[in-house]
Amino acid sequence: MAATRSAHTVWEGNLFKGNGVVTFDSSGILAEQPVSWAARTEEPGGKTSPEELIAAAHSSCFSMAFSNILDKAGTPPTKLVTSADVTFQPGEGITGIHLTVEGTVPGMDEAAFLAAAEEAKVGCPVSQALKATPITLTAKLA
Repeated sequence: MAATRSAHTVWEGNLFKGNGVVTFDSSGILAEQPVSWAARTEEPGGKTSPEELIAAAHSSCFSMAFSNILDKAGTPPTKLVTSADVTFQPGEGITGIHLTVEGTVPGMDEAAFLAAAEEAKVGCPVSQALKATPITLTAKLA
């Protein structure tokens, strides 16, 4: 069963002085989040950026994929805490993504945890969509 999720952005002005709002249409949970070039390249100042949105998507997708891999291995996680850091370099674009995960997984050793995390990094759908970008990983048991 395919699922489509939608968001839209209204932008006003030029790239450097303009600003916009992104709205999460499918869920309606985050309506009209402000976005600007300055939030993307300087300090966020209460605004989001495409990179922060990608980080949210990637950290949640990875966590879902990882929990499924762990469960299928017979060691379901009690807790996974995942962060994603997306690096944007003006003039170059997104130059890298670093995932960090710490997990509580009863009955699993560090080596098996690292192998499963690597499998999730490669296989999660967001990683697949972003595979042209270098993705690195730090994983450890809590």
